[in-house]
Amino acid sequence: MNVFVAAMDRIYANPSMAVAALWISATTSEEMPIRVIRRAPDRITEFGAGRFVSDTMMVDVRVADLPDPRPGDLIVIGADSFTIQGEPMRDRDRLIWSLDLRPT
Repeated sequence: MNVFVAAMDRIYANPSMAVAALWISATTSEEMPIRVIRRAPDRITEFGAGRFVSDTMMVDVRVADLPDPRPGDLIVIGADSFTIQGEPMRDRDRLIWSLDLRPT
């Protein structure tokens, strides 16, 4: 295990950084508890001469915790449910998935 992996383990175990969530497969209804880091960046979309700012919801999850997320899978955080939209993207080191979510 390298130092970066050990640091990621500590970050995802820290309750100030990551929260408990539940992943539910859209195809098999399999469920798995995971830990996620929530992000909610604003996204700017241009349409003609206009620019629109919209809220987004993204989460980062370790590949070790969730090896194969797919669009349509469900992520439940507390009482809120979200569907993965778009293709999940991994970081450069292939340790973290970034998932774009939409409320269900």
